[in-house]
Amino acid sequence: MYAIGMCVDARYLLPALVTLGSVADHLPVADRRESAVRVLTNGLSPGQAAVVESFARRCGFGSFDLRWQAPPRESVMADTAYISVATYLRFGFTPGFLDRPFLIYVDADVHVRGDISAPLARLPEHRIGAVQDEFNPAVGQCPALPGLAERWPHLVGRPYFNAGMLWAPTVMLAPMRAGVQRALIGGREYIKHNDQCALNLWLLSSGAAHPVEPVFNRFEVDRFLDRGDWVRRVLRRPVTRRDGRVVHFVGSQKPWMRACPGTEDVRVYRRQMRRTLAHLGRVGAR
Repeated sequence: MYAIGMCVDARYLLPALVTLGSVADHLPVADRRESAVRVLTNGLSPGQAAVVESFARRCGFGSFDLRWQAPPRESVMADTAYISVATYLRFGFTPGFLDRPFLIYVDADVHVRGDISAPLARLPEHRIGAVQDEFNPAVGQCPALPGLAERWPHLVGRPYFNAGMLWAPTVMLAPMRAGVQRALIGGREYIKHNDQCALNLWLLSSGAAHPVEPVFNRFEVDRFLDRGDWVRRVLRRPVTRRDGRVVHFVGSQKPWMRACPGTEDVRVYRRQMRRTLAHLGRVGAR
């Protein structure tokens, strides 16, 4: 079986619960009993941690654990507009903490609409599963990893992966953590998107990436279309395609914010959020 891994600070407490509830909604009851929820945090209070545990158990997950952890000292925050250093905690999961053979890492700004365990069936033993980034699809053909293609032209066109969803055998957690640390130390000049660029530096050097189908990390794009047409030029799919088993709300406008445009995907997310808030209200945690 597997562990669902999340990194949560106080600002992302409610979104993390919404995401976790959506994960549970699309897993069979028996799978939830056998799987685990593992949370790394650098900022939740004991009371907030208890709320996360209560919610995970109400969702039917058979095992829960939370650990307080500091981000790596080498963390590079090149983009801090809406991202905190807690994003680096995703590299802190260990086999002993997970107590499961696989990790499914889930960002707290995604809405799950299908069974996210499916990619594990095709995941090679020594690979990290990830989906190619929709806004930064390839090295040298997007803003990510600036300067890398000029330094190493043979990398031009290589896929650049989004770090919002990851599937990993536990045997790969230590190599990933060490590889990202080396990337942070030796490749600081190429990092534009924080931990995601560091991860991609390691994936490019190690060959450890296993491409996962795009439906497992589709970006919600209607919010961006409200402000311009650039998305149509960047995406390699029709903007109207709505087949995502995971809908990822990238960017600074998040669906739990009142100012976020009320697109169809945002409305679906907010229905999930209302159910989550109703649960919190029943247990007196709002």
